[in-house]
Amino acid sequence: MIIEGFIALYIFMLAAFTGYEIISKVPVILHTPLMSGSNFVHGIVLVGTMVALGHATTPLEQAIGFVAVILAAGNAVGGYVVTERMLEMFKTSKKDDKKGDNA
Repeated sequence: MIIEGFIALYIFMLAAFTGYEIISKVPVILHTPLMSGSNFVHGIVLVGTMVALGHATTPLEQAIGFVAVILAAGNAVGGYVVTERMLEMFKTSKKDDKKGDNA
């Protein structure tokens, strides 16, 4: 069964709104674990795009699959970079430790 265009758009908009509302209510302390979980999902999306590209037969399907793999890889890598930067905020710098030792 193929979903009609307006129904698919409605479902997408409903999912986007619901996701925004849920994420906006998450406490700050939980954002890093949630980012790790979303990075896992991005990895699954990347594997799915590679499988889809592997089954592509026409040049158009291959081009779309290639673009999908590139975008999914960028999304996964970007998620890990953002998570790493967030984790760096929680670490104490060694400069601060040395200042405290000299006082």
